[in-house]
Amino acid sequence: MPRQETVTVEQVREAQEFFKNGMDLHKDKSFKEAIEAFKACAAINPEDDNHLSELTRKLKSGSFKLDQEGIAYMGCAAVHLNGLVNELTDEQKDEVPIEKSLLEAFSAWD
Repeated sequence: MPRQETVTVEQVREAQEFFKNGMDLHKDKSFKEAIEAFKACAAINPEDDNHLSELTRKLKSGSFKLDQEGIAYMGCAAVHLNGLVNELTDEQKDEVPIEKSLLEAFSAWD
């Protein structure tokens, strides 16, 4: 499903900030707050408006621990952020200081 709008540098910066915040919160075992940060990341210019609600529904129907839910949302946010970054032009990518560790992880996925 195509995005409703073209990805912007600002959207990638914002998504990356939410993702980094979520990672820090998850490390600190603040799982509820981490989940909210990951959801906020994945909600920025989504390809499918129903994806997050569908993921939430699936997780609620299972018997997952909060840290497991956090990992699921982390994965969703990581894939989403990677998709946003991939839609930027090379010039736009130069405007966004993407975390080196994220770039290394993303390059392994491509």
